[in-house]
Amino acid sequence: MPDYPEVSTYGIDHVGLSVGDLESTLGFFCDGLGWRLVGERKDYPAAFVSDGHGVVTLWQVESPGAAIAFDRRANVGLHHLAIAVVDHAGLEALYERALSWPGVVVEFGPQVSGGGPKIHFIVREPGGVRLEFAFDPRLEAARKSKP
Repeated sequence: MPDYPEVSTYGIDHVGLSVGDLESTLGFFCDGLGWRLVGERKDYPAAFVSDGHGVVTLWQVESPGAAIAFDRRANVGLHHLAIAVVDHAGLEALYERALSWPGVVVEFGPQVSGGGPKIHFIVREPGGVRLEFAFDPRLEAARKSKP
């Protein structure tokens, strides 16, 4: 077995997403998902949002009309961002909210992931980024016990 160096990192600080429409993506995260705006750089422009457990930076692309949509089968880069959901009822409620949200494209609805027991669904939010929402019953108790 190879000798590995001691780990020198400490989790993910944030994930940055380039989006086609910052305002609609910000609305989806804050009004649709209940996240909070924790910072902005209007000159960039960028918005920083959090669910209290992680931070996502939303960056407005310079020329939305000329932007090339990500193709998960052809491009190197972020395939999707997976967001944990605490319980099955929350996953179903979130799916119903996403289903009716303006500009959201549903790739597939709630279904078992692989052999289970995780359940997930994937959408493209209004700014074009693929988001996966996942509930894993094996982690439900641990996630519910976190402040």
